[in-house]
Amino acid sequence: MFKTRFKGIVFLLLALSLVLGACSNASAPNGTNAAANTETAAGGSKTVQDIFGDVEIPSRPQNLLVTNSSYAEYLIEMGIVPQMVLLTPAVEPDYRAPYFEEHGVKIIEGEQYQYNYEQLLALSPDLIISQGVGMEQTVYDDLNKIAPTVAVDTTGDMEDAMPKFAEMFDKTAEAEQVLAEFNGKVEQAKAKIGEAVGDKTVLVLRVESDRYRYLGAKAPNSSSRFFYEKLGLNIPEIFKDSEDWFTPFSLEILPQIKADYIFLEQRTLEGSDATQSMKDLEANPLWKNMEAVKNGQVFPLKTSDFVQGVGPVGSALLMDYVVEKLVP
Repeated sequence: MFKTRFKGIVFLLLALSLVLGACSNASAPNGTNAAANTETAAGGSKTVQDIFGDVEIPSRPQNLLVTNSSYAEYLIEMGIVPQMVLLTPAVEPDYRAPYFEEHGVKIIEGEQYQYNYEQLLALSPDLIISQGVGMEQTVYDDLNKIAPTVAVDTTGDMEDAMPKFAEMFDKTAEAEQVLAEFNGKVEQAKAKIGEAVGDKTVLVLRVESDRYRYLGAKAPNSSSRFFYEKLGLNIPEIFKDSEDWFTPFSLEILPQIKADYIFLEQRTLEGSDATQSMKDLEANPLWKNMEAVKNGQVFPLKTSDFVQGVGPVGSALLMDYVVEKLVP
């Protein structure tokens, strides 16, 4: 009697386990999603710190979304290829979309400085990486509702950002190698420019829809450091103490600037058009009388190349352009 009941209980438990197993298999994701979930679970999680505090993230994200295209370039160059990147085509350098496509990164087009949360939710990321400096708490909270979000505490300069990414993904050696190779190129370019230009001055001038601004040499910004620190260019004396990234100025002081070379940017910005401002500048007699203009030493500069295109790839391309223009 006891043996009969025991056998019955065993049979019942076995049948129940088969039913539960079948239900589990029916509800599990298929194909790559199932594999991704398995890998993520196997990889576990880790805690990192961003600008808002501690964040628990997957150690091996399987559907990584990067909201800053320069950040995505940094990661790729150190061996971490994100699955997705947000991109605003109108403001991106020409090389970047093909670069992402070459590495198999899915490009998600969106508006500049705006997030479409429904669009991001539909992408099902398991980790979001974004720039933290300047991000509002409410935006961060909304992104965190979609997936764990790391708002990196950096303005975007690769010397500052790449070590932080390296620590996050255990890629310190790779990041150091990328930066060392880039700095080697910088030293070569700086030497060529120094020999060709000497003490002559270089102005980076931005033309906007409603004003004109110049790039400061002492600003804590990647653009300022690129031109005036890395490449060792000399800013005109009148602006030598400027610590702002871009400072507005009146065209009336053009005769006082004394620039030997000018890199001239007609700013590209969604919702803004600087075409008329550029025409007004080029028609201005004070502009026409500047030495750099009379000598044909004014060179166009794309916003996308020196603002959005920072990175081991983009900055190297911009460096080649500057050398091409300044070195005979």
